[in-house]
Amino acid sequence: MIEYDDFLEEQLQDEEIKKEYEAIQPELDVIRAMVEARLSQKFI
Repeated sequence: MIEYDDFLEEQLQDEEIKKEYEAIQPELDVIRAMVEARLSQKFI
């Protein structure tokens, strides 16, 4: 079974995918911060 990190690395070899992935990073950072905050407050 392929691991996520291996799959992501393979997909990011495609310049178009890499460009889109990098473009959504700020949004993903906000989502990660929200999840971490909720987990630390036991809201989930």
